[in-house]
Amino acid sequence: MSLPTLDLDTLAQTIKDWGRELGFQQTGITGVDLADHEAYLERWLAAGYHGEMDYMAAHGRKRSRPDELVPGTLRIVSLRMDYLPGDTEMARRLAEPTGAYVSRYALGRDYHKLIRKRLQQLAERIQATIGPFGYRAFVDSAPVLEKALAEKAGLGWIGKNTLVLNRKAGSYFFLGELFTDLPLPVDAPHAGNHCGRCSACMDICPTAAFVAPYVLDARRCISYLTIELKGSIPEELRPLIGNRVFGCDDCQIVCPWNRFAKPTTQPDFQPRHNLDNSDLVSLFRWTEAEFLSRTEGSPLRRAGYERWLRNLAVALGNAPTSIPVVEALKLHRAHPSPLVREHVEWALGRHGETASIA
Repeated sequence: MSLPTLDLDTLAQTIKDWGRELGFQQTGITGVDLADHEAYLERWLAAGYHGEMDYMAAHGRKRSRPDELVPGTLRIVSLRMDYLPGDTEMARRLAEPTGAYVSRYALGRDYHKLIRKRLQQLAERIQATIGPFGYRAFVDSAPVLEKALAEKAGLGWIGKNTLVLNRKAGSYFFLGELFTDLPLPVDAPHAGNHCGRCSACMDICPTAAFVAPYVLDARRCISYLTIELKGSIPEELRPLIGNRVFGCDDCQIVCPWNRFAKPTTQPDFQPRHNLDNSDLVSLFRWTEAEFLSRTEGSPLRRAGYERWLRNLAVALGNAPTSIPVVEALKLHRAHPSPLVREHVEWALGRHGETASIA
């Protein structure tokens, strides 16, 4: 089938139908103009809000200009896939100071491989129908403004918590993109912003990371501090982290639109190794071999064992003083990593333990 005779409207609808068959809850199509988002990104970077995430400033303007990242790109197919496990009692877990809180997206298998495979399958279906065409699939794997593209493709709007919100699905979903040289008809951006006067996400943030509506200072964000930050967590922020050991969902938990979030149907996103119901002491006692075994194929691998212990030490420092907590911390008092030892000593100090002499 040659492109001049191709019914692009039918193809666009077929792509959306295939997206649903492949497990995506919604598919939209947009062009490459992200000028407004480019200006926002440049202001955000200039303010230093990206912290140590140097990759956000790398690649020049390719992040906001898809046709420069992948020459020949005319359209981006943006897709979302729900990830919220079933009843994981988020608020209850946060209220249990000796329980470990892991962000809901990280409880199961790493989403990158699954979504990338589904995007490849989508591209292969298109190719089987129309013949060879230009495309590249992305899932957090390149400088892509995925939230901006999702908004322009009609999947939702970027809320005050800087996440894409959908009136029928909330915000618990992953995004993926298929860059293509096909001149497909584009979808209208989501009509309006529906945050209104609500400021629940900004008010609940434990570390006051939102410096203004729609503006996040990542350097104060618990997700950044527990996942992206490679060094020491600033002491003044440690008490505010509570029992959050990998990521943070507070700004999603309180969002009114998430009452419409639906549990995922993907088995890969279901909790593994009891991570939705583990206590801090048990996790802190994992050896490195146990960590590597139990996080195989998991987003938790991004932090690595050293930072995993760092995060748990902070959470244990915030837990009520008890013999099990103090004894667990002392297990790693002589850890070979200065980073781990520093945070362990801070935590022990919170429980009235004097610093080690070594």
